[in-house]
Amino acid sequence: MASTFKVPIAVQLLTRIDKSEVKLDQMIEIKQSDLHPGSGTLSDLFNKGGLALSVRNLMELMLLISDNSATDVLLRTAGGPEAVTARMRALGIEGINVDRSAARLISDWVGVMNLPPEDQWTPELFDLKFAALKPEERKAASKKFDSDARDTSTPDAMAALLEKIYQREILKPASSELLLNIMYRCRTGEARLRGLLPGGTEIAHKTGTIGGSTNDVGIITLPDNAGHVAIAAFVKSSEKEVPARERVIAEIARAIHDFFLFQPRASSS
Repeated sequence: MASTFKVPIAVQLLTRIDKSEVKLDQMIEIKQSDLHPGSGTLSDLFNKGGLALSVRNLMELMLLISDNSATDVLLRTAGGPEAVTARMRALGIEGINVDRSAARLISDWVGVMNLPPEDQWTPELFDLKFAALKPEERKAASKKFDSDARDTSTPDAMAALLEKIYQREILKPASSELLLNIMYRCRTGEARLRGLLPGGTEIAHKTGTIGGSTNDVGIITLPDNAGHVAIAAFVKSSEKEVPARERVIAEIARAIHDFFLFQPRASSS
């Protein structure tokens, strides 16, 4: 799934909020050990921790700019990977599995072994671990990573989750609107699902990229009240450059958009 796994994390987190187990305005301290590698802003701006952000702020960082530090803090707040996967099963979705934090996902991809306990993690630790890897070690780890069944989703399972989110079936109205509002404002991966769609097309989506995987999942709004389309595009184990992968996703999205646009009433999510 790469960073598209942040959608099921958000669903489980908002489920806890709906049950009053967590609050949107709850402040969470960001420690040095919470600053993790990969995409985002927190690890770039801070290297010693010492700040606090609300759950809502962290959720926007996780979904809008795919911040991995915010993601791992929220994954912990959501109850951990097991709780996210259990929520998917409770929703009747069998094909989505969340097993690791973003930090462990990236570490496994590059080939870092034997990380210390999480409370000993620092940005410098990850830098040293990554720098010590030999090219052949990275290549072998990446190949192994592509065949790993953990943290994966079938396209059908992700599309089913998106449909349930859009139909407001699984969260309270306020939580559904919050999640969709953030996803509509996502501007990562502009060349993917959005790449060849007509200008101004509304799309609530989340991208993901790691190694040979380039993904984008979302809900496309068709013009003229023609309906909505839930779409999950996953490119896996590709050796092509990222722009080539993104172009394929864009072409698929445009073909689907045009098909449903010109097939009246066939376009329900």
